[in-house]
Amino acid sequence: MNTRNKVTKNTQAIWEVLSPQKTTLTLRGHLDTPSVAAIWNDITPRQKAWLKKSTSLHPELIVNAKDVEYVDSAGVAYLIDLHRQQELAKGHFQINGLDEKYRMLLSRFSPIDPLYPAQDEKLSDRMIIRLGKSTATFFQDIKSLIDFIGKVTAGFFWVACKPLDLRWRDMVFAGSQAGVLALPIVALVAFLIGVILAFQSAVGLQQYGASTYVAPLVSKGIFRELGPLITAILFAGRSAAAFAAEIGTMTVNNEVDALTTAGINPIRFLVMPRVIAGIIVVPILTMFANLISVLAVMLTMTLYQIPFITSYKGLISMVDLDDIYSGVIKSVIFGVVVAGIGCMRGMQTGTGAAAVGISTTRAVVSSIVVIVLVDGLFAYISYKTGF
Repeated sequence: MNTRNKVTKNTQAIWEVLSPQKTTLTLRGHLDTPSVAAIWNDITPRQKAWLKKSTSLHPELIVNAKDVEYVDSAGVAYLIDLHRQQELAKGHFQINGLDEKYRMLLSRFSPIDPLYPAQDEKLSDRMIIRLGKSTATFFQDIKSLIDFIGKVTAGFFWVACKPLDLRWRDMVFAGSQAGVLALPIVALVAFLIGVILAFQSAVGLQQYGASTYVAPLVSKGIFRELGPLITAILFAGRSAAAFAAEIGTMTVNNEVDALTTAGINPIRFLVMPRVIAGIIVVPILTMFANLISVLAVMLTMTLYQIPFITSYKGLISMVDLDDIYSGVIKSVIFGVVVAGIGCMRGMQTGTGAAAVGISTTRAVVSSIVVIVLVDGLFAYISYKTGF
């Protein structure tokens, strides 16, 4: 015989194991919310352990409730849970002596099976289903992108027709945040890229006695390709994420909906100042990065006994205006793309604490992907036109 008493302020529970096949639980006092929690936490583990060790096919639990004075909803829930544990073990459950009014209350929950609906087993999607969902999501994203491009294009026409209505103060603030404050990191990355490219190129060309061509060749690649590309990626990681976070926070706080309700176009109010700031800032940052990188290349070549003036003359003879124009035009497109995608992801922010973080991540990833696609398109156009 194994007896266990659990006593609270208003309740007493006596757990008594008569045999592996039969157990009694004697309850006294109040089965109410303050008292039943302690009993529940004590008796239920003992019941599960007894059912697990029981050698009987149908273990029997008898609850003696003759001395129970009061039962509330918590007490009813506890009795139902006792019954449920017995059912799971294919055992018997019986309550003796419970007051009729509480027995009637308990009978309202009989049978108890509907209280514990079976959990549907979640089947993992097969490959074809996952592919279909991914395809649908992709086309939905393309649809949203086309819709956003149309709205931004209409916004440009609006700015051209009513330039004084644009929030120029917001544009200047966004430009200073994305441009002036980005100068240190752009300078650092551009300088390191210039040094690395110069060293790597010199290793190869030095074998052919062509070290003097390192600065002109690397500089041409910087003006046409690396300068705009690196600047756009830094702008995406720094400013597109900031745009997405700012507008995403406003979306989560229903501020964008409030603008719409007030009759204010969110594209004109929020997106256009940031997109125009991107158009202005990215080419300036690109030219700044180009100059820093070229300077780093020339300084690096002095370690190979190539005078600074020699690298400079080679640069002047190798790099022409078409190379500079190509990089600047590319940077303008990058500015529109990155700023636009950052704002679009912010407008698409869902609800919840993690929504802003998800939108920020999507903004950076989408921007970098589109930057590479646009850069590839420019490379093909340059191959065909020679520009």
